[in-house]
Amino acid sequence: MLSGFASCPGLFYATSAADGILSRLRIPGGILTSEQCRAIADIANQYGGGYVDVTNRANLQVREIRTGINTEVLQQLQDIGLGSRSAVVDHIRNIMTSPTAGIDPQELIDTRPFVQSWDEYITTHPVLAGLPAKFSVCFDGGGAVSVCDRLNDITFVAVLIDAKVYFRLHLSVGEKGEPPNDMGIVLSPDECLPVLAALANVYLDYLNTITKRKPRLRELLNTLGCENYLQEVEQRLAFPLARMGREKCQNQIGNKNLTPSLQEKGEKLDAKYQHIGIHPQRQQDLFYIGVVLPLGRLESRQMRGLADLTEKYGSGTLRLTPWQNLLLTDIPQQCLADVQSELALLNLDSSATNIKSALVACSGNKGCASAATDTKGHALILAEYLKAHLSLDSPVNIHFSGCEKSCAQHTKSDIALIGVSVEVEKGTVEGYHIYVGDDGESDHKFGRELYQYVTFAELPALLEQMLKVYKKQRQNSNESFGEFANRYAVDRLKQLFSQKSANKQILAI
Repeated sequence: MLSGFASCPGLFYATSAADGILSRLRIPGGILTSEQCRAIADIANQYGGGYVDVTNRANLQVREIRTGINTEVLQQLQDIGLGSRSAVVDHIRNIMTSPTAGIDPQELIDTRPFVQSWDEYITTHPVLAGLPAKFSVCFDGGGAVSVCDRLNDITFVAVLIDAKVYFRLHLSVGEKGEPPNDMGIVLSPDECLPVLAALANVYLDYLNTITKRKPRLRELLNTLGCENYLQEVEQRLAFPLARMGREKCQNQIGNKNLTPSLQEKGEKLDAKYQHIGIHPQRQQDLFYIGVVLPLGRLESRQMRGLADLTEKYGSGTLRLTPWQNLLLTDIPQQCLADVQSELALLNLDSSATNIKSALVACSGNKGCASAATDTKGHALILAEYLKAHLSLDSPVNIHFSGCEKSCAQHTKSDIALIGVSVEVEKGTVEGYHIYVGDDGESDHKFGRELYQYVTFAELPALLEQMLKVYKKQRQNSNESFGEFANRYAVDRLKQLFSQKSANKQILAI
C-alpha cells in the first residue's frame, strides 16, 4: 500500500475514516468472478470488518482496516484482475455501465467491450494518472436498465439512427448535480474510444497549467464553453465530429428508437428499481436475478455463498449495480427456485417489495466524521419497523444522508433524510430534516423540505403515516411516492400526513 493518506479511497493507498482505514476496489462495469469474490471475502476477514460495501458506482469498499494490506496480497489481487495493473491510475473513478449490459433484451448494443477498452487504455497510458480521482465515464447501451441518470463527467448514450447503432455524447456542464447534457454529437461505436481519449487529454492539458485546486471537467467546460472545448478535441482526431441536433436526429428516425434525453429518462428507472427480481435475458431460456443487499452491505460469508451459487447455477460471475444491489446472471429457468431458496439461506432475497430494496444510507457517524447521525443503524431499524407495520407493492427510495454531502446517492430520492443534531429537554439527540419529491421548482438538491429537526425516535411512526397515506391517495400503483408528493403543496402534504388526517386514511386501508 502506498504511503500516506489520500482524499479518495483506493486499493493501493490508504484513506483514513472514522472506523479505520478504508480501501476501495475498482470493479469496471461492476462484473466480478467467483474467484474474485472469494479473494475479497478473505481480505475483508483478514484485514477489515468482515464485510464489504457496494457503492453507488458499483465499486466495493473494505472498511475497518487496522493494518495496511501487504504488498504480496495486493499483487495477488492484481493477478486475478482486481485493481488496475498500474497503481498510479487506480485512483480514477470506476467506469460505469448498465449491470445488464450484454443480457438486456432491449439494449441496442453491449457496452462491456467499451468498458474493457477504456480501462485498458487508462492502464497503458500512465499520463492519465494526472486526472482527478473524480473523473468519471459512463456507457449506456439503451436498454431497460438505464444508467443515464448517474452523474458522470462523460456519458455515451446508444441510439438508433436509420437502423444503425450510434452513441450520442453527453458532458457534465451547468450547475453541480445536473445530469450530463447532450452535446449534439453522434459517434459511431469505433469513434467512441478516440473521442474519449481526446476529451481526457485536452482536460489533462488544462489541468497541467493550473497550480491551485484542480477544477472538475464541468467547471472547466463552464469556463471555456463546450464548443471551444470540443473544437480542441476535434483537432486531435483523425475524423470530424458529426453534429446532429436532437430534432434532426428525431426526424431521421421518425421519432422512434431514440433513447430519451437524460433528463427525460433519469429518475423513473432509478425509482422503480427495475433490476430487482427475476427477469429474462436476451439469451434464450436464461434469467438474471436482482438481489437486494440491505444498505449495500455484504458479509464475507455471503460473498462466498454467492460465489458458490454463481458457479453452481450460473456462469461464474455476478454483477454489482450503481443502486448498491447485485445481479446473479445466466440462470436456467429450471434452477430459479433453487437459487431463491439458497439466497434465503444467505439471508438475502430478490423481492422488489422489500423495504430494503430501495433503502440507501451513507456510512454515517460510525464511519465518517462529517456525519451527524448513525445513518446505517437508523436505516436498518426503520426498515424492520416499516416491515412490521405496513406492506409495500413497489419500492420507495428512502435516502439516509449523515450530512449535506450526499455521498451515498447523488440523485434525488422519494424521501431524503438528512442528519442533524436536535435539541431536546434532556440535551442533544440525533435527528433528521425530511425532504420529499422534486416539483422542478425547488433549488435544494434533496428536493422539497417537509419537516425539520425530527428526532430519530419520532421518525419511524412519521414515515409509517406518510407511506400509508401515499398508498391510499396515489393515483395508481405505478405512481411513485415522489410523484405523489409532487402533486401537492408542502402545506397540503403536512395536512395529509398529520396524525388526525393520517389516522382517517389508515383506517380506510
